Amino acid sequence: MNLFSQTWRATTVLALLPAAAGMAGDWLTFAHGPQRDGWAFEETALAPGNVSNLGLKWKAKLNNASYSLSALTAPVAAGDISTTRGPRSVVYVAGIGGAVFALDAETGEELWTHQFKYVVLPGKGGYQGTFLCPNGITATPVIDKSANRLYVIAGDGALYGLDLGSGRVRYGPVQFVAPYSKNWSLNLVDGTIYTVLAQGCGNGISGFYAVDVKDAHHPVVRQMLLSNTNTAGIWGRGGAVIGTNGRVYGGTADGFFDPIAGDYSNTVAAVSVGELNLVDYYLPPNWQYLRKKDFDLGSASPVYFGWRNRNLVAHGAKEGVVTLLDADKLGGADHQTPLYVSPRLGNDKAVCCEGLGIWGGLSTARDETGQTWLYVPMGGPPAAAGPKYPITNGANPHGSVMAFKVVADPRTHNPVLEPAWISGDFDLPDGVVIANGVVFALSTGENAVQKGGEARRLENTHPAVLKALDAWTGKELYNSGDAMTSWVHFTGLAVSNGKVFAVDHDSNVYCFGLPK
Repeated sequence: MNLFSQTWRATTVLALLPAAAGMAGDWLTFAHGPQRDGWAFEETALAPGNVSNLGLKWKAKLNNASYSLSALTAPVAAGDISTTRGPRSVVYVAGIGGAVFALDAETGEELWTHQFKYVVLPGKGGYQGTFLCPNGITATPVIDKSANRLYVIAGDGALYGLDLGSGRVRYGPVQFVAPYSKNWSLNLVDGTIYTVLAQGCGNGISGFYAVDVKDAHHPVVRQMLLSNTNTAGIWGRGGAVIGTNGRVYGGTADGFFDPIAGDYSNTVAAVSVGELNLVDYYLPPNWQYLRKKDFDLGSASPVYFGWRNRNLVAHGAKEGVVTLLDADKLGGADHQTPLYVSPRLGNDKAVCCEGLGIWGGLSTARDETGQTWLYVPMGGPPAAAGPKYPITNGANPHGSVMAFKVVADPRTHNPVLEPAWISGDFDLPDGVVIANGVVFALSTGENAVQKGGEARRLENTHPAVLKALDAWTGKELYNSGDAMTSWVHFTGLAVSNGKVFAVDHDSNVYCFGLPK
């Protein structure tokens, strides 16, 4: 029996759908939904019993030159799109060079391309033109099927809404964020687009940004700035994480913490949906240690999910520790009291910049029994003194996926993490997605060691590998082998109607699926 089947979904998941909801099987936004849980709960074609038959259906090379570590955004996909060639399922990606591509999800055929043209040049900031500020499109687009638009932030900071079927401009341009800023995956709820900024790129101040797009002639742009300099960046690639409780969440990077002055570095911050008023934050008690070690919370995105009768946020970053928070009262009355903090799960070396610890983001799913699972991508070997996993799947010196059950502490009834399994080896895993009892995860193959200059990051890389794992045991069910020919940095997977989409640094888009 597939415990991740649709029985639970019918009554509960409706409350979790974005305003842009479309047909079953669509992947409209990064990590599937506004909560960034990575759970493709509609998927039925793929299952533990058949994913061993996956194969490369097509590979499409796009006309996009990579820049430093950046190439293509994570893919998004939707079905039943009206195009000049009839109804199609379409997968969309944007390139760092300023183009947006729409591909036939069945064949990889390019349906349309939209190239943005800029009249503003990048500034001369300290990070500008480096891998930190690559002067192009960095945010994964979001699909609004109700308006038939793909929303994209161009490199010059303008928001566009492109026709899903033709690529024509149907909305904008509206100046949304600073030109050549680093903004992350767009989110869409109730007619409002959200993003976040990081690292002072383009002189954009870190924080949450939103624009109401319901009236194309009266866009309303709002900001909640979390810093007075270039600190407190939210650079977890999920961008703004939107809960069902009217709040938007993000983990912030290193810098000053001074709430009187408006500096909220090293926190998990929460703002109100729409208005972006700061409503809460969690400051880890060891935040000064995190700052000293450059273990900022910005390196990974939190995830929002329901558990029993509570709303939770889970977060983990470079330190290699996972924290569970009450989403409705982050950190309690003193802003520093979490519900649960795990032991160190990885990064025994306690270093910031070698790809150790948690990157990308956490993922969650719930099975038919009501059990909630949390999946953690861990760079480097597991902690020597970390938890013991009932199920192991071989050595994992370069990285792994760790699976936990969210259970109640018998004494406090608060949520805690119960180790379930740990995968075999991953060459720096990315955040996972879950579909019908299968965990799909990408072994990225990137060189994350930052010592020696930016050019060194392009050396000693390895082709990415797509793996499918059993969601209850971590057993490897599929391995794409040498199907992918290059590595990838800061991306994500999409699962849509029996297909898995991925990208690489050479601007290839891949589609994996079952035999006809």
